[in-house]
Amino acid sequence: MLCSDYLPFLLKVITILIAAIIFLVVMNILKKKKENNGLIIKNLAEKFYKIKLKMAKNVFEKKKFKELADSIKFKIKNIDKNAPKTFVLNFNGNIKATAVDSLKREITAILSVASKDDKVFLILESPGGTIIGYGLASAELSRIRSAGIELIISVDKVAASGGYMMACIANKIIAAPSAIIGSIGVIAQTPNFNRFLNEKGVDFEQITSGKYKRTVTMFGKNTDEDRQKLKSELDEMHEVFKDMIKFHRPIVDIEKVATGEYWLAIKAKELMLVDELITSQDYLMKLYDNGEVVYSVQQKGKKTNVIKKFSNVCDVLMERLQNFSIN
Repeated sequence: MLCSDYLPFLLKVITILIAAIIFLVVMNILKKKKENNGLIIKNLAEKFYKIKLKMAKNVFEKKKFKELADSIKFKIKNIDKNAPKTFVLNFNGNIKATAVDSLKREITAILSVASKDDKVFLILESPGGTIIGYGLASAELSRIRSAGIELIISVDKVAASGGYMMACIANKIIAAPSAIIGSIGVIAQTPNFNRFLNEKGVDFEQITSGKYKRTVTMFGKNTDEDRQKLKSELDEMHEVFKDMIKFHRPIVDIEKVATGEYWLAIKAKELMLVDELITSQDYLMKLYDNGEVVYSVQQKGKKTNVIKKFSNVCDVLMERLQNFSIN
């Protein structure tokens, strides 16, 4: 894109963002009365048995089906709700980790009834994002560990950057062999329009109190001192990220993996970033087959798919203009 095209491009992006914000505000107002901020709690083991029964009815001959049906009905009838439980959560992360709002409510609900014999199984998908969002999400997961409850995190597709910051909190990390793991680093990036503005005779004024209130900017002239200050801040955040991994996974050679690279889980296991190669559904099916009690816990009132998609577009546009995230 030519330099002369940047300002019109920026104005278009700002217009789109304003329209997106207005759209989201209106949609939230319209939905407010209909939202129910309670929890959806399902017995997944019972649900699995019923699906198995339906399949068997269609594929087995009558005698074999009857034997299996009697066995399944017995299991459903004799589910011991006093036995240790596994609570299943889902976290689908975007740039801002907005799913943390639901996650904290789900964790609070679980901790209100869970005992130290229970487990929490989190199915995590995230390519990472802002430090603020994923730092909070990691802190919320730490509540489970602090309560003495085992936390298992499963990655079927990706847990990179801030996603891995969350994953490293777990007692155990499992992943599908082809899942993407790692990207342990921090990045900040932004376009700079200063030369363009100077050529057009446009002055940019920025008044701050505090030497480092603002360093690298989009419109001002950036100096080597500004860049070095920002770099030192990124290095500090990177050290915090590394310290988290060292604390929760001391078996990891942190200097070897904290390069910003990512790996398929099959390689990540060799690097001790992952404990076992298995998909989330395979893990859950083992629990069902063992007759364990499994509940899913999900916050009601989450965004509709349309709003989610529109919000994600806004996130991407903002990231293009100014990115400051774990990566």
